[in-house]
Amino acid sequence: MNLTFETSTGAKVGAALDDLARLRAEVFRAWPYLYDGDPGEEADYLRSYRDTPGAILVAARDGNHTVGCATGMPLACHEDAQDVPLDKLGLSMDAVFYCAESVLLPGYRGQGAGHAFFDIREAHARELGYTISMFCGVERPDHHPLRPEGPRSLIPFWERRGYVGTEAFIHMTWTDLDRDTPTEKPLRVWVKHL
Repeated sequence: MNLTFETSTGAKVGAALDDLARLRAEVFRAWPYLYDGDPGEEADYLRSYRDTPGAILVAARDGNHTVGCATGMPLACHEDAQDVPLDKLGLSMDAVFYCAESVLLPGYRGQGAGHAFFDIREAHARELGYTISMFCGVERPDHHPLRPEGPRSLIPFWERRGYVGTEAFIHMTWTDLDRDTPTEKPLRVWVKHL
């Protein structure tokens, strides 16, 4: 499989949002997110990428099929920005570019898409003058009832990319596959100096 990568910014992001919504709903159902999402609700949430100056969407394509997407935007523009404990991290909001979701269908993993997603978003952040790249990763307990046998951790990949897991967390709420109501989850803040 030979993947190609398409980058969209500004109004052009809108053309890729349906694919991103579909992929988020599918990929985030798996460990560790276990997200019971709906593509329609996802599309509403994702419109901010189309409307935010400095936002980027990277699509991984296999021929005519979008098999993965990654997004980013200036942290100051993200709806969860106020939840990030920047003072604890000694960071300024104006310095931080937020790499939000990276979603890729399982059959395409391990072929370099994750590196391409970060390379493209980090280059975009540098072009805009940002000096810090940040993302948040959900943390689940080892004893979680839906934890699969021997899940693959992304932590070694993130660390090889130069990201450092901090002791800072944000908390987000969504409905898990095994629940009827939303519950709060901790997400660790990861940072990299660009």
